[in-house]
Amino acid sequence: MNTYDVIRKPIITEKATMASEANAVVFEVAIDANKPQIKKAVEELFGVKVRAVNTAITKGKTKRFRGVMGRRKDVKKAYVTLEEGNTIDVTTGL
Repeated sequence: MNTYDVIRKPIITEKATMASEANAVVFEVAIDANKPQIKKAVEELFGVKVRAVNTAITKGKTKRFRGVMGRRKDVKKAYVTLEEGNTIDVTTGL
């Protein structure tokens, strides 16, 4: 799996902003990516040292669209905790 295939986009929400105070960054990642792949991808892309990676899978909701039942996709989030002194600014592009 390519480095750019593992990490899809940063997640910027209120909860993610609160996590950044604890030196953590939240990314949406590929659903089949595992923790070592995520750690390697973040270290290669941003040039930082990663302390820990925690993941969570959010199941997609069942929604109605124009009278037809549909389902949103499942999303995997990675909470990446960085070593002291390392930072990632997700508001700027790569």
